Amino acid sequence: MNGSRLAALEFLREMKRLGSVSVSSEVVLFPPFTLLPLMADAVADCGIETGGQDIFWLEKGAFTGEISPSMLVDAGASWFLAGHSERRHVIGETDDIVRRKLQAGLASGLRGILCVGELIEERDAGRTEEVVRRQVESALSDLECVSTENLVIAYEPVWAIGTGLTATPEEAERMHSLIREWVAGVLSNDFADNTRIQYGGSVKPGNAAEILSMPSINGALVGGASLKAESFMSILEAVPIQDR
Repeated sequence: MNGSRLAALEFLREMKRLGSVSVSSEVVLFPPFTLLPLMADAVADCGIETGGQDIFWLEKGAFTGEISPSMLVDAGASWFLAGHSERRHVIGETDDIVRRKLQAGLASGLRGILCVGELIEERDAGRTEEVVRRQVESALSDLECVSTENLVIAYEPVWAIGTGLTATPEEAERMHSLIREWVAGVLSNDFADNTRIQYGGSVKPGNAAEILSMPSINGALVGGASLKAESFMSILEAVPIQDR
């Protein structure tokens, strides 16, 4: 819940000035819904795509405050988020709701990022693997229209978001490897091997290179560090060549 029209355009101008067009990584911005049409029209010159921060599972009806897949497409989005930690733990979305949203978005032709991750209380209780496995399997079981081209998974340990804390590269790598195993169990080994799994948890210029160098980490879901073009570009430049 950040940004204005003026700030959005200034951000994109600065990204272009800093060389975002020449960055070979796939870059997607998820602005507030109010800025989607504006940014969708402007990002092409910056080598960037746009997505919606959330999505609803029905196309129309009396669902005040929600946004349908076709509305996101009409606004110029090509991506969406499903199950972001703030939706799960602030708004109260269940695994079932997240799955419905993921299915609806993929069926509409959008590409989705499924977010999974544990709370600090769950981590301290030794339930990290149980919680994340449940989230992954609930979202992917019997999922239709899914492919390695339209699905990305983001592991975002909730205790590390906005706190300045970050999982060690080794911790993140272990969880990413486990997520890949769980994806294989639900879909297939081939699907799991080719699925991009990102890390999201206080990624910033100072730690991006070390985190992104781990073999099972295929990118980053960036929060606060993406609000400034200079810090965001530093993270993009830290992406290993093979993941660009």
